[in-house]
Amino acid sequence: MQTDSLFRSFSLKSLNMKNRIVMAPMTRSFSPEGVPTDAVADYYASRAQGEVGLILSEGTVIDRVSSSNDPNIPHFYGEQALAGWQQVIDKVHTAGGKMGPQIWHMGVMDNHRSGWLPSQPFEGPSGMGKPGVVNGQPMTESDIADTIAAYGRAAADAKRLGFDTVELHGAHGYLIDQFFWHETNRRSDIFGGKTLVERSRFAIEVIKEVRRQVGEDFAMILRLSQFKPSAYDNKLAATPEEMEAWLNPLADAGVDIFHCSQRRFWEPEFEGSDLNFAGWAKKLTGKATITVGSVGLTGEFLAAFAGESSQPSSLDELVRRMDRGDFDLVAVGRPLLSDPAWTKKIREQRTDELKGFSVEALGQLVLE
Repeated sequence: MQTDSLFRSFSLKSLNMKNRIVMAPMTRSFSPEGVPTDAVADYYASRAQGEVGLILSEGTVIDRVSSSNDPNIPHFYGEQALAGWQQVIDKVHTAGGKMGPQIWHMGVMDNHRSGWLPSQPFEGPSGMGKPGVVNGQPMTESDIADTIAAYGRAAADAKRLGFDTVELHGAHGYLIDQFFWHETNRRSDIFGGKTLVERSRFAIEVIKEVRRQVGEDFAMILRLSQFKPSAYDNKLAATPEEMEAWLNPLADAGVDIFHCSQRRFWEPEFEGSDLNFAGWAKKLTGKATITVGSVGLTGEFLAAFAGESSQPSSLDELVRRMDRGDFDLVAVGRPLLSDPAWTKKIREQRTDELKGFSVEALGQLVLE
């Protein structure tokens, strides 16, 4: 495989990467009571040693009581949790890596299989995490204001701790995405509306507050998805025109990089063009984009959680699209979850040493 394009440097504001490979955020649930441990720090540092250009952390939740449905998801607030994240970024930097936390609020969720629940009800735009299923309460305007402020504080803490960038999780049916989607946002106030542009107000206010807290020179990433875990074929924006009307206000509010989540990166976003989501986002906004979705493996990530294994696959199509200028960065998930040295093996053309993926890797922090 010709992979030279993946190993060019990339710089944007505070972010300076030695290559174009990003470790995708992947929930791990190894932070008891929300505090990242020494093992979590070693897990990320091992990917830095393996030459990943940028590590994006697992989703780490903001300071809202019901922002998480899992007691072992890391927090990005509170003295103990932030001390844990300080250890993480220090070890990653010592290993030569760059890193940003993914800042998260889950919104209205299903109850966790463990039976654990937060001390207050889940919250979202209309009390629904999926169409027609109410498992939380609608947020008041005061709730919304406090949540926007909590995103800003988390981003400011990321910069203070020495992280290189920050990512906001606006995809996959979580809080920001619940505001985007008409099925889960039935509000009649300024945070609702019949159009996607109207329903983007919450996201725009979050982005503006994060930008205010971190300043103009700190790189901000926003992760988006058209699909929902409860609706794989969903498209928030059904046409390029709708996507342009959606994304450009987000860019104007302060987003530097769009992280465009797909189940399979090679699938075209709209008829009449082979451009994927990241390709369209870059074309329509002029902003840098990250592509993601089954990179380097035969199967897709949602099936992995159901126990489906995957084998290494060619990167030729990925490189073809990158060379064409469709996107700037490539996020890799399960290959890096299973193999910290994946990036280095690709650079050195050691393809015979690449590992596949099996669901067992989800149950441990693989360090070598």
